[in-house]
Amino acid sequence: MKIYLADNKEKDIKEGSTCLDIAKIISNKLASNALVARVNGNLVDLSYQPKEGDKIEILTFDSKEGKSVFWHSSSHVMAMAVQSLFPNTKIAIGPSIDNGFYYDFDFDKPLQEEDLVKIENKMKEIVEKKLPFIRRALKKEEAEKYFKSKNEIYKLELLNEIQDSPTIYEQDNWKDLCRGPHVPDTGYIRAFKLISIAGAYWRGSEKNKMLTRIYGISFPSQNQLDEYNKFIEEAKQRDHRKLGTDLDLYSINDAVGPGLVLWHPKGGRLRTIIEDFWRKEHYKNGYEIIFTPHIGRSNLWETSGHLDFYKENMYSPMEIDEREYYVKPMNCPFHIMIYKSRIRSYKELPLRWAELGTVYRYEKSGVLHGLLRVRGFTQDDAHIICSPQQMPDEIRKVIKFCLFMLKSFGFENFKIYLATRPKEKSVGKEEMWQNAQNALQSAIKEEGLECEVDEGGGAFYGPKIDIKIKDSLNREWQCSTIQFDFNLPERFDMTFSGPNNERIRPYMIHRALLGSIERFMGVLVEHYAGALPLWLSPVQVKIIPISDKYIEYAKKILHILLDAGFRAEIDDKAEKLGTKIRDAETQKIPYMAITGQKESDNNTVSVRRHKKGDIGSLDINSFIEMLNKEAINKINY
Repeated sequence: MKIYLADNKEKDIKEGSTCLDIAKIISNKLASNALVARVNGNLVDLSYQPKEGDKIEILTFDSKEGKSVFWHSSSHVMAMAVQSLFPNTKIAIGPSIDNGFYYDFDFDKPLQEEDLVKIENKMKEIVEKKLPFIRRALKKEEAEKYFKSKNEIYKLELLNEIQDSPTIYEQDNWKDLCRGPHVPDTGYIRAFKLISIAGAYWRGSEKNKMLTRIYGISFPSQNQLDEYNKFIEEAKQRDHRKLGTDLDLYSINDAVGPGLVLWHPKGGRLRTIIEDFWRKEHYKNGYEIIFTPHIGRSNLWETSGHLDFYKENMYSPMEIDEREYYVKPMNCPFHIMIYKSRIRSYKELPLRWAELGTVYRYEKSGVLHGLLRVRGFTQDDAHIICSPQQMPDEIRKVIKFCLFMLKSFGFENFKIYLATRPKEKSVGKEEMWQNAQNALQSAIKEEGLECEVDEGGGAFYGPKIDIKIKDSLNREWQCSTIQFDFNLPERFDMTFSGPNNERIRPYMIHRALLGSIERFMGVLVEHYAGALPLWLSPVQVKIIPISDKYIEYAKKILHILLDAGFRAEIDDKAEKLGTKIRDAETQKIPYMAITGQKESDNNTVSVRRHKKGDIGSLDINSFIEMLNKEAINKINY
């Protein structure tokens, strides 16, 4: 019979052939790396037998779906190992995640960290047996009978929600409720490591029982696991939470509240540098900067729809003058009220209004993570209000501006995701959606970039693009978003006066370039491992007198550098020169200017560069010229 491969080429195969047989026909290498198949868009086991005319794609660990299936299969191996060692344990769910997998368990006694080694050893035994993952479709009553016999209360709860016939996967005599697919057998899980134990409420609800979650990672080869372990060690050294403490940038104190950031002087200086650059570039790009309150009356959030759709992320109201007020989770309604403060003409458009607006959103304590996930943060927010005709050009300008900003901070690798109109309920005419989506795609193409289309992944109120950056460890970070909104202009009855005095509904575009300032600073610190480029460094030059005798000359150098616009400090501690140099290196300060008798006599400084060491003796004007060149050009060493 005929089937079609991923490149649409026809292939003749024998009836009854499996997807793994097809992989062997294509190449032995593909067959040895194959994990799962996609048939007519649906993921299936390699044992699946395609039908006449099916389109087949064989997937390996190199694909997103291949990794997901591999990691989900690994979670089944782990769960089987856990129940072999601890027979009274009940199993809950075990999905793949972005980097690995986890499984939630209900143990009858607390699990200890040392138990992870026992579980790993049992997993190795299961892997060595190369037990097939066998898929079975059952009648619901059969599945209920089995899981009742095992007292698997969590599986029974999940089973109760399945409308059609459930499927289970079994390895040897161990069974799990699962849609699949899975790799062919446990022997594929050649290299793995259990990483950590955490608590997790069943189904994420604090009303339910706290379960034990075990996280793990796995790979088809030991070399890949070794590389991953190196990556993890490097990531630990770059962790912004550690570096934030080491470099004295910020802290989070329980006395103030989880997820609420206290910026220390050096962190405040770094934030000011970023924000000043942001403001300057926004003015250059035709934006006006506005300021709005931190709280607003409840009727504002009712009109915007936040109280209907977003209330669980908002903090409880406060009563003022017998009216309810909410701290703002977003800036948009305030910007709209500025727009509506008077009648607008088509001659005023486009309006580009930006705000570094601090917002507050409730996040569960379990997901808070340093600067990357907080409860109070500052969005580099902007709204573009324009006519339909102006919209395509405005999108092109936003993408250019976005890429310029990200590149200025040293990011060069981007991935773009376009989310289109959802199939379920959405607002706005089809023509508006299509025009917006076309404008986004055209702008991306003009910049020579590619995008991954998420069909139907847009919000109900408009399509969007997300621009993700890749850092020095090749990790993706979500920063920039360009989001159309056909909903708020309707809800707030936004209009402008056209050439014939007709009332026209404007287009509204939400836009963030850096995302949240807090999160962006966390990403920056990890990208540079704390060794920020000169133009961003809170302290650019540490002046180090070799003894108290040369402090006065050091002060003279300090004033010259400060007058030239550089951020400098003197280390006048009663320490040896070597200790002072080590301190400056630990603080990752870009330059050291050492002063002694020779430097004082010749009006020079002895210059050292972070990680590079001694540069030599320079007169102060040459030193300033070198600093200026590096700072202006945003050079990163």
